[in-house]
Amino acid sequence: MIFHPYNHFLMHSNEQSTNYNLSNQEAIEKLKELAEKSGNCFFATALSGFPVTARPIILQEVDEMGILWFISSKQSAKNHEIVQDNRVALYFQNNASYEFLTLSGRATIHTEKHIVEKYWNPLATAWFDGKDDPNITMIAVKPIDSMYWETKDGKIISFMRMSFGAVTNIKTDGGIVEGKLKI
Repeated sequence: MIFHPYNHFLMHSNEQSTNYNLSNQEAIEKLKELAEKSGNCFFATALSGFPVTARPIILQEVDEMGILWFISSKQSAKNHEIVQDNRVALYFQNNASYEFLTLSGRATIHTEKHIVEKYWNPLATAWFDGKDDPNITMIAVKPIDSMYWETKDGKIISFMRMSFGAVTNIKTDGGIVEGKLKI
């Protein structure tokens, strides 16, 4: 790398971003941070077919084991598709902070009263007749593979880094951090 007064913005020509792979508890904490901050995602099922079916869904929580919990209807297409093939993909995006998370995992459907009680959200009354509605299920997604992208210094600094690179034709990392989450 050549000397330049803005060396902290620069990167080697073959680099795209800073790579930080995380595992175990550190990975669970990053998953929880990014997923819960976004609050919702696209939930894709029927992954072996084309086109893949994806729909928006609200995340209830990422628990201490890194399991993601969602409220869903027993009659929903996603529940029927999970019964056929429990492989799912989740896509989270937080535009305000340039944070992104993709996750592949295995989904299980739960109807146990204590689980519904634990993850019930009063906003779900828009779709259900309260937490005792017999159509309520909870979907748990156990991550198998996950990737994240976020900015080191926030959206504005990242934008400045990318603008600097575009104007000077000097490659930068754009302030982007990416990594795998191994849970």
